[in-house]
Amino acid sequence: MGLMRSMIPNGKQLFKSQSLKKRNQCPSAPNLELVPKGHVAVYVGEQVEKKRFVVPISYLNHPLFRDFLRCAEEEFRFNHPMSGLTIPSREETFCSHYHLINSQLY
Repeated sequence: MGLMRSMIPNGKQLFKSQSLKKRNQCPSAPNLELVPKGHVAVYVGEQVEKKRFVVPISYLNHPLFRDFLRCAEEEFRFNHPMSGLTIPSREETFCSHYHLINSQLY
C-alpha cells in the first residue's frame, strides 16, 4: 500500500508538472476564457482572422515584446479591431518570440 501511494503524485506535484507543460506551450486561449490575474489577452495575426493568446504581464517589459507593442502602435494606434490589444504578426513569429521570452525569464 505504501509503495502504491508514493507512486501517485500529490496535488502540488501535479500542479507543478501541469504548469511546466503550459509554460512550454504557446498560450493560445479561446475567446470566452477569462484572463487570470497577472495576465493580459492579446490578439495575434496579420489576416482578418486573429488568434487570442494570454500572456503574463511581466512579458510586457521584455524588449522582444516591446517590439510587438511598437508594431501594434504603428499599425493600429488606439483603434484595435478586436476591441483588445492586437499584434500584427504571424502566429509562428509570436510563438517563437514567446518561447524566447519565456526561456529568458524562467
